[in-house]
Amino acid sequence: MWGLIKSADYGWGSARTMAFFAVVVAALLLFVLRESKAKEPLLPLRLFRSVPLSAGVVLVIALMFALFGAMFFMTFFLENVHGLGAVATGIHLLPLTGMLIVASPISGRLITRFGPRIPLVAGMLLAAVALFGLSRIGTASSLNDTIGWFTLLGLGLSPVIVGATDVIVGNASVELAGVAGGLQSTAMQVGGTIGTAVLGAVMAARIDSLLPARWAAAHLPSLTPAQLAEVKSATSVGVAPVTHGTPAQVAELVTNVTHTTFISGMTTAFLVASMAALGGAAIALLAKRGHATEGAVVI
Repeated sequence: MWGLIKSADYGWGSARTMAFFAVVVAALLLFVLRESKAKEPLLPLRLFRSVPLSAGVVLVIALMFALFGAMFFMTFFLENVHGLGAVATGIHLLPLTGMLIVASPISGRLITRFGPRIPLVAGMLLAAVALFGLSRIGTASSLNDTIGWFTLLGLGLSPVIVGATDVIVGNASVELAGVAGGLQSTAMQVGGTIGTAVLGAVMAARIDSLLPARWAAAHLPSLTPAQLAEVKSATSVGVAPVTHGTPAQVAELVTNVTHTTFISGMTTAFLVASMAALGGAAIALLAKRGHATEGAVVI
């Protein structure tokens, strides 16, 4: 996470960034080696012999990647670009939460009747469409434009949230069902964390490439490296760095540049999240209902 977050500052090809990612690879290899040798491993690697279970874990990561990314940037958009308060922002996000509540029981019945594969694929495709729709929102868009897309996103994510347990826990042997449940919970946490870090890095890289040129094109006062870093930081969360006493015309230019640059970064981040959801739809093709039996995994 640190490497992803700091890559915009260090540079993607810098020695420090590569060093962090090298440590990640080494740590992962050591973890796999340790778990393969331990008598009572924290994460029995034989769980991943089940293709549907492994697909379910990747699907949950893709789900939370997209969901957390959407919530993360849309909160900044509503509060800092449109000036809504925390309560009003929460109200505008209710269509997503409400649809998750309403559609989850329906998704459960569909999964029971048809199996998890079709609902999971359809759900991730709907989520991808919703995220693409959110990427089209701009500074001039009405706040009501978010309602339909968040409703569709909740509708798409509902069968994935419901069906993940069936796919992951159902394809584990009985004695490892608890471990599989913990694996599902961990995948949700990891997916959300990776989503925030990756999409945050995408946002930072986009701002880094666009902001200096747009600032200069608006004929705003030149900035020192330290000042530019502060403006980039504010822009990454949709805040216009206008200080008290700034002339109205200059304040308007600063606000326009920072907000349009934030929207450009948010657009790119939502497109990445949409592609992650499409990838999740492809992974969902490998999912199927499990039939756990004592001592073995049946796939």
